[in-house]
Amino acid sequence: MQQSVILKLQAIRQRFNELNTLMADPGVLSDHQRFNQLAKECAAAETVIKLFDAYLATEKELKDLETILASPSESSDLKAMAKEELPQLQERLASEEKELLIHLLPTDPADQGNCYLEIRAGAGGNEAAIFAGDLFRMYYRYAERVAWQVTILSHTPSEQGGFKEVIAKVTGPNSYARLKFESGVHRVQRVPETEAQGRIHTSTCTVAVLPEAEQIQDVEFNPNDLKIDTFRSSGAGGQHVNTTDSAIRITHLPTGIVVECQDERSQHKNKARAISLLKAKLLAEERNKQQQTESATRRAMVGTGDRSERIRTYNFPQGRLTDHRINLTLYQLDRIIDGDLDPVINALINEHNLDRLNSILNQDAAS
Repeated sequence: MQQSVILKLQAIRQRFNELNTLMADPGVLSDHQRFNQLAKECAAAETVIKLFDAYLATEKELKDLETILASPSESSDLKAMAKEELPQLQERLASEEKELLIHLLPTDPADQGNCYLEIRAGAGGNEAAIFAGDLFRMYYRYAERVAWQVTILSHTPSEQGGFKEVIAKVTGPNSYARLKFESGVHRVQRVPETEAQGRIHTSTCTVAVLPEAEQIQDVEFNPNDLKIDTFRSSGAGGQHVNTTDSAIRITHLPTGIVVECQDERSQHKNKARAISLLKAKLLAEERNKQQQTESATRRAMVGTGDRSERIRTYNFPQGRLTDHRINLTLYQLDRIIDGDLDPVINALINEHNLDRLNSILNQDAAS
């Protein structure tokens, strides 16, 4: 492990000790907000320290084995045992070092927050809309598995089922971090129920995942730049929704961004949610500009969120899911479409972290 990394880990250990001292201070204990911030930082530091201690313990075991192998006084049986254990310890040390370095990577401040999920039917007509409904159901069931809350903000149903468009807010810890790599074009290959000849049709949907702007200072805009329209909701919701102008459409004039919210019966609530969604879109636009300057050091198709990219194919006849960004193929489509997304999400996050890690290590080596 590089000396610069060792020094950083030692600084984290020192900071961890400082945090424990601070959290025992009566003044900090009485300040709940500060205590919670320190506790959060302390928990993150503790995780890194435990990984570091495990790495150091494995490193010591490895050195002990190397000492045994190099010693002329040790028995041949003991050396044979040491020689057998050596490759396993070397592999474990390399794995622990990689995990430790990944935990040292800078985190995205938005990762721990909520997000907005947008799904729109693309090419394929009614089949695309049905696929949009399948994707929304997949994410909804995944959210249920991890105890997140999904609130539909706006939706346009299709005559044959599914959605032409659906926008929802996903509330739960790390929801943006877990879902942000879902942005892009999703393609489905399957035989429609109405297809008499049994031919496979191909349809597409676009998915966009936007981080929530948590505080008003995150995104600033001039109220005069907003055009706000009210209209009657076209969706389900009972007689009250369909007969009052409770739905809200907001247009941000400088950028042309349009957001709608129609699923609440209260015009006030719809407006508040639409403003929140607008902030998320403006924030995402700014983040995309920043990411363009960083994308050269990362794999091009992981995390860019470019909707023109075909990121994934769902092949129902073969029961196969393929994520084209990382060449991942899984033959468990039924489970995935039912909400078991962890195998896909974990693979994407791991690949993304390894790309970032390799980029940083290459920069260190160059310098």
